[in-house]
Amino acid sequence: MKKKQREIKTFTGTVQANERGFAFIVPDDREKFNKDFFVPRTSLGGAYNGDKVLAVHVHGTKDEAKIIKIIERANTTVVGTFEKFGKTAKVYPDNIKLPKISIPLPLALNAKNGDKVLCEITAFPTKGLPRGKVVEKLGKSGDFDAEELSIIRAYGLNEQFPEQVIIEAETVAKRRISADGLLDLRDKIIFTIDGEDTRDIDDAVSLEMTGDKFVLGVHIADVSRYVGLKTEIDREAYGRGTSVYFPDRVLPMLPKALSNGACSLNEGEDRYALSCIMTFDKNGKRTHCKIAESIINSTHKMTYHDVTAICGGDKKLCQKYSDIVSTVFDMQKLCLILESKRKANGNVELAVNEPKIYIDENGEIVIKNGARGISERMIEQFMIAANEAVAEFLIQHDAPCLFRIHEIPSPEKGEMLATFLKDLGIRHTFDAENITPHDFQNILKSVEDKPYASVVNKVMLRSMQKARYHDVNAGHFGLASQAYCHFTSPIRRYPDLFVHRSVKAVLHGDVKALRKYATLIKYAGAECSAKERNADEAERSVDDLYKVVYMYDRIGEVYDAVVSGVTNFGIFCELENSVEGLIDIDTLPDDYYEFFAEKFLLKGKKNSFRLGDKVKIRVDGCDFGRMRIMFSLY
Repeated sequence: MKKKQREIKTFTGTVQANERGFAFIVPDDREKFNKDFFVPRTSLGGAYNGDKVLAVHVHGTKDEAKIIKIIERANTTVVGTFEKFGKTAKVYPDNIKLPKISIPLPLALNAKNGDKVLCEITAFPTKGLPRGKVVEKLGKSGDFDAEELSIIRAYGLNEQFPEQVIIEAETVAKRRISADGLLDLRDKIIFTIDGEDTRDIDDAVSLEMTGDKFVLGVHIADVSRYVGLKTEIDREAYGRGTSVYFPDRVLPMLPKALSNGACSLNEGEDRYALSCIMTFDKNGKRTHCKIAESIINSTHKMTYHDVTAICGGDKKLCQKYSDIVSTVFDMQKLCLILESKRKANGNVELAVNEPKIYIDENGEIVIKNGARGISERMIEQFMIAANEAVAEFLIQHDAPCLFRIHEIPSPEKGEMLATFLKDLGIRHTFDAENITPHDFQNILKSVEDKPYASVVNKVMLRSMQKARYHDVNAGHFGLASQAYCHFTSPIRRYPDLFVHRSVKAVLHGDVKALRKYATLIKYAGAECSAKERNADEAERSVDDLYKVVYMYDRIGEVYDAVVSGVTNFGIFCELENSVEGLIDIDTLPDDYYEFFAEKFLLKGKKNSFRLGDKVKIRVDGCDFGRMRIMFSLY
C-alpha cells in the first residue's frame, strides 16, 4: 500500500521575539490563520524580532512553528549603548528583543563607553553575533535629549523633510484660493474645536436646526488640493504614513507650509474643504447626506475647555462667544442623541485611562488623567458620523476605499475572556466563537459599579483585535458600525488623504481611473496599518521616557496603585496618573509562585496577585536602559 504523503503547511509572517529567547510568528494571512505560532529558541533559524519569515507548522502540534527562511530583515539599523572591551566593542540595543551587535573598532566612529549610537548592521553570520558599524553618535546614555533622539532613530522616524519636498510644499501653499465651482460656505457659522496645544487643524463643524431636525456639517481640510498623486510631497507623506506626536514636538506627515499653513483650517482664513453635510432626525437617524467640495472660513478657533465651559453655562465665555452659544447647545443635544443611538447599536465604550503628558511653562513634566468632557465627546460623535457616511457613500458608488476595520475577537481571546470572567464570578452568556458588541456592552454594564470594573475593562481591551486599514469592508466591532473609514484627518493620516481622493473621483466621475490602482490600494492598507503601529509604539516609548524622568525625582515616595499586569517575572502596578512600574518577583514576599497567564494571576501558597488588586508601593528606582520604573510593595 502506498503511504499517504503528508501536506507540509508553510506560511509567511512576522517574528515577535521574547526577551527570554523564544518568539511568536504573526501570520500574514489572518483570515486563514486566526492565531499566532510559537517558535522555540532552537527553531528561530537566525531570525530576529520583526523579521519577515517563511515558516512551517510543526506536525503534531497545535501552534508550534519552525522558521525555514528569512525573507526580509526588519532591522538593518539598531540604536543602543556603545561599550568597548579592550580591542573589541559591542552595541547593546535599547530594544532588548534584539541581539548585541559586534563592532570592529575602526568602524566605531570614535564612540566612547556609554554613548548612545545608531549602528548599521553589515552582516548576519550564521553563527555568532551580527556585525555592524557606528553611523551616528546621539549623545550620552541617560541624557534626556539623547534618549528621545534614540527613540526617533530606533523607529525610523524623520525629523526633517527633503529640501525638494519643502520647496514643493511652499510653492503649492502660495496658490490663490478660488471659490469657482465650489460650494461656498463662507457665510455660515463654522468653527473648530481642538485641544489648546493642537498643532494642525483638520476639521471644523457647523450645525443648523430645521424644525426638529439637525443639519450637521463636518468640514475637513481638502489636502488633496495641494498634495497631488505621485508628487514629491505625496511620496514623502505615504512614506511617513502618519504624523507622530510627542509631548514636546510633532513629526508631521506634511511640511509646515501645509500642515500648519495652507491646509490648516485657521480662524478667519478662507480654506478649501470637503464638506459632509448630514441631516439627523430627533432620534439620531441620518435621513440625508450631501458631500461636496467647498470653501469655508472658520469664525472661531475654539478649545475643548471653552466649549465644555459654555455647555456648563460659563457666563463670561457665553458672553464672549454669544454668536455660537445656541449652536453649541444644539451640538450638545445632538451629541447626547447620537451617543444614545450608538449605545443602543452596541457601541463598546471602554473606560481606559489615557493620560495627558506635557511640559508646563516652568519646563516641568506634568502627567495627569486625560478626562473627556462633553466637547471631546461631541467632536468624537460628529467625526464618527462623518466617517460612516463617507464609507457608505463610497460603497454605494462602488469606489475604492481604505476602510477602517475592526474584526471580532478571536475564539482564543474569547475563551481567555470567558475564563477570566468566570474566575471573577461574573456570569456571561456570550459565544466565544462569535462575540458581538452587545456582549461586551452587557459585560461592562454588569460590572460598572464593581471594584474590579477597571480590570475588566483592561482584559476586554486585550481580548480585542487591533483596528487596521483594508481595501475590503469588514465593519468595525468596537463602534458596532457596518461600514467605517477614516476621512476626518488628512493632514496627519495618509489613509484619510486616499479616501478624499476616492470621494472626489466619485464627484468628478473618475472612479474607473482610480480602480486601476486596486493592487496598490490593497498593499497601501497593510503599509498604512504598519506605519500607524510604528508611530503608536514610538509615542508610547517617548511617553515611557517622560514617565521615567518624572518618577526619577520621586524615588522613595509611596503611592496607592493597582496591579495592571501579571507576568512570570513579577507584577506591573499603575498609579492614578497612569505611571506604571514593575515589582520584580524576587522582591515580592517569599513564597513559591506559579503564573497563570489565562487568569492574569501570580499565585503563591501564602500570597497571590491578580490583575486589578489594590496595593501600596514605594518607588525604588528608574532603569533608563529599559525605560522601566522599579517599585516594591510597601
